[in-house]
Amino acid sequence: MLLALDVGNTNTVAGLFRGAELLYHWRLPTQREATADGLAVQLLGLLSYHGLSGEDVAGMAVACVVPPLLTAVEQMSRRYFGCTPLIVGPGIETGIDVRYENPREVGADRVVNAVAAYAAYGGPAIVVDFGTATTFDAISAGGEYLGGAIAPGIGISLAALFREAAMLPRIELARPNGAIGRNTVASIQAGAVFGFAGQVDALVRRIRAELGGHAFAVATGGLAPLIAAECETVDAVDPLLTLTGLRLIYERNEVA
Repeated sequence: MLLALDVGNTNTVAGLFRGAELLYHWRLPTQREATADGLAVQLLGLLSYHGLSGEDVAGMAVACVVPPLLTAVEQMSRRYFGCTPLIVGPGIETGIDVRYENPREVGADRVVNAVAAYAAYGGPAIVVDFGTATTFDAISAGGEYLGGAIAPGIGISLAALFREAAMLPRIELARPNGAIGRNTVASIQAGAVFGFAGQVDALVRRIRAELGGHAFAVATGGLAPLIAAECETVDAVDPLLTLTGLRLIYERNEVA
């Protein structure tokens, strides 16, 4: 089986595949000071809950945007799972041509998302990823990664609001009843949910215009279902798109 790890700045999403089937997936907080042993305890514990062990994992595919964790992930993979991880980066066969001015600047997760989106929906396509940052990625009709846009993520935007505005409370992010909030909590929810949905629609429309024609837009990330439900431009929601992309890239490199 394949263990796929999407190591983000805020959360790490892990998924266990048997062939093309995603058997289990988990979302964990990313700890920048984590050690190989600590990571192994978490993942082996999750596998054990389902009656599995490290010996059931034959390979590992990793997209990591937290460089200090790369060494720990590599050590964990070799020490506890007996395999060398495939880490998405320069030199890895992805099946997609990156047209960024400096390809090394593109986050591994953005490339992985582009691979999955093009495989599932063809091109042109747009991926909206609600992570620590909200990223917008454009894929051409021929499957080239062209670039995109980066905006502050919902979580860090709200954290900054609560930190800088002493009178505003921390809230649960949920859909409000309307855009006119009748109390502070509802007002913040309206600004966040409808405001970020408007941001998505505005950028997707601009990117579509530059791509030409109707580019299929897919949203991913933990908050994708909540925000995309209020968007007019999002065609599909796949919170686990990155895991699928990691599986595809792993398979392409196994064949290579």
